[in-house]
Amino acid sequence: MASIAASASISLQARPRQLAIAASQVKSFSNGRRSSLSFNLRQLPTRLTVSCAAKPETVDKVCAVVRKQLSLKEADEITAATKFAALGADSLDTVEIVMGLEEEFGIEMAEEKAQSIATVEQAAALIEELLFEKAK
Repeated sequence: MASIAASASISLQARPRQLAIAASQVKSFSNGRRSSLSFNLRQLPTRLTVSCAAKPETVDKVCAVVRKQLSLKEADEITAATKFAALGADSLDTVEIVMGLEEEFGIEMAEEKAQSIATVEQAAALIEELLFEKAK
């Protein structure tokens, strides 16, 4: 009985919503002095997906510029979530990446916005924002 209570409390902490739904479906059966519980658990659908706000084409171009500026090999994987620091870029490298992006996309980034860029995704999102403003 103690092991059932312990596992229920762990499950409650790990998945409170799932357990709350399951707890409403608990059935109890009594056979004299003994009691047994039956739970009906079901998998909840995943509702949260993480995706990049920028277009895939923009992310690909940013990856190409980063690869070129940092002289990376094709085998080095770069994704939207890749941080420039994880690729070995220092502050000077980041400035060169920003300059390369400005040249590639025909835009100008404000210094304070450029300093806030740490990942490929952030760079791509900022570029799309600037391109949208430029198109107005």
